Amino acid sequence: MTAHAAPLPPAWRDKLTGILFVALFAAAVVQLADLPAIKQLGFSPLVVGIVCGMLFGNFLRGDMPAGFNAGVHFTARRVLRVAVALYGLNVSLQQIAAVGMPGLVVSTTIVVGTLVIGTVVGQRLLGLDRDTAMLTAAGSAICGAAAVLAFEPTLRAQPHKSAVAVATVVLFGTLSMFLYPIFYRAGWLGLDTQALGIYIGGTIHEVAQVVGAASNIDPATTEVATIVKMTRVALLVPVLLVLGMWLRQRQRKEGGAQAASAKLPIPWFAIGFLVFAIINSLNIIPADVLTAVRRLDVFALTMAMTALGMETRFASIRQAGPRVMVLGLILYAWLLIGGYAVVKLAV
Repeated sequence: MTAHAAPLPPAWRDKLTGILFVALFAAAVVQLADLPAIKQLGFSPLVVGIVCGMLFGNFLRGDMPAGFNAGVHFTARRVLRVAVALYGLNVSLQQIAAVGMPGLVVSTTIVVGTLVIGTVVGQRLLGLDRDTAMLTAAGSAICGAAAVLAFEPTLRAQPHKSAVAVATVVLFGTLSMFLYPIFYRAGWLGLDTQALGIYIGGTIHEVAQVVGAASNIDPATTEVATIVKMTRVALLVPVLLVLGMWLRQRQRKEGGAQAASAKLPIPWFAIGFLVFAIINSLNIIPADVLTAVRRLDVFALTMAMTALGMETRFASIRQAGPRVMVLGLILYAWLLIGGYAVVKLAV
């Protein structure tokens, strides 16, 4: 009897195996991020996920099956889009209204100012490529690692560029958690509770870092800071839409007649984000269901960030050199000093 080789498993089965592997890895990351020592540092599961993913991808990965690699890539791209859309359930129109016009003015000014400064300074003064400069600016401007993840598919950036952008969020956002309470207790800020909350929520990188810094002051400040931060998160949608139109315009200028007919790159996950934010504003989802979906979304974002880390190579990060950190430092100085000036003028 002639032996026949077993048929190769279908491509989708290999891809699913890779996705399940990332899911199991992300589950371990969530448990790790929940440890008190890491939680107190304000490291969200997203940040822990990319660090662990990078360590695995560079030191332990070895020769993974092609299907695994396809599953990892799928998670870092497709799952990411769904997770960013669902993140809209963390924002409501009522929250934005609660901080009033001063909070909205500060949030908008900080987001636009940071994106412009980061893009211009990164490219023209530091010689960074467009994607690295804009991803780094997005992480500082809007909502840290989640914003970097949201910008990546719109820019079609390489994974290592997102990784170096997230590194600036980790460094300077963590520094903020310690510095802001110190500045407040030293009496250097001179802001009342409302203004202080707007300052913290309007200038610190990640949601977890905002909560960590404000909770070291008082609950009232924490509430205002969190709402203002979520207002910045809500600005992700118009920013991505404007970015899509800007990229199309650039493509038309650089590509000539062929690019002139290019379709507008609409980030549909951003539209989904807006739709879920509106649904959240209607208060039609039961509280326990909303809590469960939010936790599921954090897990999906953690999966995407972990997969992103797995695809990142330290050699690619080294190529960026110290210039990315210099850009992160310049943006941090703008957030600290420029953000303070904006708050004093607006409140």
